[in-house]
Amino acid sequence: MSNGIRMHSVGPLSVLALILLVGLVILIVPLLFLGLVGAAFTRLGFSWIAALALVLLMLFGSFVNIPLYRIKRDMIRFDNAAQPFAGAGNPFAPPPIWETVISLNLGGALIPAAVSIYLLYRATAVADVAVLQPVAVGIVIVAVIAWMATRSVPGYGLRAPLFIPGLAALLCGLLLTGGTGLLAGVTAFVAGTAGTLLGAGIAQLPRIRDMEISEVSIGGAGMFGAIFLACILSALIA
Repeated sequence: MSNGIRMHSVGPLSVLALILLVGLVILIVPLLFLGLVGAAFTRLGFSWIAALALVLLMLFGSFVNIPLYRIKRDMIRFDNAAQPFAGAGNPFAPPPIWETVISLNLGGALIPAAVSIYLLYRATAVADVAVLQPVAVGIVIVAVIAWMATRSVPGYGLRAPLFIPGLAALLCGLLLTGGTGLLAGVTAFVAGTAGTLLGAGIAQLPRIRDMEISEVSIGGAGMFGAIFLACILSALIA
């Protein structure tokens, strides 16, 4: 002891135990998340394995963008006042963007659309209920709300709000069907996915030409979180 301060040495076993504890936390938290989300999807009629596979496919598929077409520009804006040293003679100047690639995201667009079609078929064939009318109304409502709430971010692209489309779809499922159950879950799921893709993605395409960004992914960056959350919320009321 020196000057009233006690020094304690930490043995190698304590350090190893701390490392193992941190590793377990890093490993368990994602597993708990997948388990909770997978349990939510089982309420829509999926088996546990199918629900977990669906969640993993959506998460990993969010990194896959399938190019559809390109929007080319005849001219670009260049602000000399904002970038006094930019130009052809400046090697550090960002290259001008003459075209924008429109892509379709695998995990945020194609997979949710395929699941929506399956759920519609299951609701009409298995449950034998009239689901098309509330689903169509829900899609229109969520699409309008998503279109109004989506913002264009300079240098980033389109960004849909995280909670608004999912909550709107949840309310549509509850109000348009009169309560919880399979019909409410299917209505909320299809309205949340299709409505967000239409309102936050497809309906925003006319604005893309003026945004001067290299790529816009429908269902990808800026939209995937909203669609994924809408899927989870819809499963909770099934």
